Amino acid sequence: MGIRAPRRPIIAVVTGALTGTAVLGARNLLAMQAVKTRQVIPKSWDVPPRADGVYQPGGGPVERWQRSVPFDLHLMIFGDSTATGYGCTNADEVPGALVARGLAEQSGKRIRLSTKAIVGATSKGLSGQVDAMFVAGPPPDAAVIMIGANDITALNGIPQSARRLNNAVKRLRASGAVVVVGTCPDFGVITLIPQPLRFFARTLGLRLARAQASSVREAGGVPVPLADLLTPDFLQAPELMFSQDQYHPSAAGYALAAQQLLPALCFALGEWAGGAVPELPWETRRAETRPLLARLRMLAKRWPRQTGGVPAPLVLPAG
Repeated sequence: MGIRAPRRPIIAVVTGALTGTAVLGARNLLAMQAVKTRQVIPKSWDVPPRADGVYQPGGGPVERWQRSVPFDLHLMIFGDSTATGYGCTNADEVPGALVARGLAEQSGKRIRLSTKAIVGATSKGLSGQVDAMFVAGPPPDAAVIMIGANDITALNGIPQSARRLNNAVKRLRASGAVVVVGTCPDFGVITLIPQPLRFFARTLGLRLARAQASSVREAGGVPVPLADLLTPDFLQAPELMFSQDQYHPSAAGYALAAQQLLPALCFALGEWAGGAVPELPWETRRAETRPLLARLRMLAKRWPRQTGGVPAPLVLPAG
């Protein structure tokens, strides 16, 4: 009589082999798509426009800052290429300048803008940017951070990236600065990235954005969910929202981002001058239980638009 081998282990081995083959095939496909995407998307060699200086209420040209030039609030920008305004053609278009001008109008104060952000930076570089801040002089009154996209393309771990951001926010808060963070954008709007790589990058990006928001709140900062707030407009008008490389935002895209960062910054600084402070979508958990579209419609009605030329976004959940 022959001995029959048990069927379950054989089926498990075959299933495991098929699964392993599928995983290997998917990984190879993603790797090939990543290589092709890098060939299509140009490297960031250009130097973004420099917008540092002193902005005053009523507009007018930015004033070059020197020790003899007075200012009321010091705003500093940290992060990656989106924080520098990579893809803009002049200094008036970069997000730091737009936020500084809006803050000057909202507060009636002279705003000094300084930029520490670096093109290509990941969360690993935030510590060095904060170090550079302390070397350069006294800490600012307010800081805006835009970071996360390069952590996804570099395949940095999500928990580690969120923890590095948490440390940077804690250092800035300990120095006395108000901190507002624009979390990781939505890779799903970048049609230059082929599927399924785009879906994979979008999934990781949204996971990182959620982890960043939690870390920023824990550190005492204010997170602004750029993926949720900007995705509908980028999907509806990509030819308007993207720059020539079809990867970085255009002037209109940056204006839209600044339009979301400015209210959070004014609120955190206590510079809201429009009457009762609206219940912001990033303010409390109770606010988060309300439909996002309804909350942002209310905010758009009660908050004056500072950037001009860009329609208020139709805000829908990114999922």
